[in-house]
Amino acid sequence: MSISAQKKMPMIELSGVAKSFVLHNQGGAVIPVMAGADLSVAPGECVALTGASGAGKSTLMRMIYGNYRANAGRIMVGGTDVASAEPREIIALRREVLGYVSQFLRVVPRVPTLDVVAEPLLALGVAEESARARAAELLARLNIPERLWPLSPTTFSGGEQQRVNIARGFAHDYPALLLDEPTASLDPVNRAVVLELIEAAKARGAAIVGIFHDAEARARVCDREEDVSVFTPQAAA
Repeated sequence: MSISAQKKMPMIELSGVAKSFVLHNQGGAVIPVMAGADLSVAPGECVALTGASGAGKSTLMRMIYGNYRANAGRIMVGGTDVASAEPREIIALRREVLGYVSQFLRVVPRVPTLDVVAEPLLALGVAEESARARAAELLARLNIPERLWPLSPTTFSGGEQQRVNIARGFAHDYPALLLDEPTASLDPVNRAVVLELIEAAKARGAAIVGIFHDAEARARVCDREEDVSVFTPQAAA
């Protein structure tokens, strides 16, 4: 297979994905959220999920990451069907292939910021010195003062925590990335840095799915938009 043909093969591919939630505390009421969702993202491509609040953008991202299990359909990420994968396969996928930058930083308390950012590399067996050097590079680039690196980021401001989360998400060169509002609440300087990181990830061939309410950022880094509302059961009907 030629290199050009390989590049056209999707890294992320959803077909016929459906999701509903059961409200056990409300008599088992079933809330359908999504049906017949299809999506294909090639290496080096960034796709923005759009749609009104409640359309299912975050739900779709969480299904791709394996936090929510799809009720039907396939979610292929780098050859693994997340919809049917075993937990150990999901863990391996997240370690090696699929990165996720959420809006909120969730870390073990008292772990130094430098170690929080280096952890994805250490989990892959990267030498500690190299992992910490990469972490330091990203923290400096995202303007986290060096005096804060030995401290836990749980004590940081919201903006600082977001930048630590971004640094952690870009520490390893994941072949696929999920980005949930990566530029939200950032000042212009750090917003520009994040957009540069996204562009660099695309240039090396990462397939990216993101939620970008920042219209200018979306226009700059995204190749196309997918309106998730067309996959809601109401729209399908």
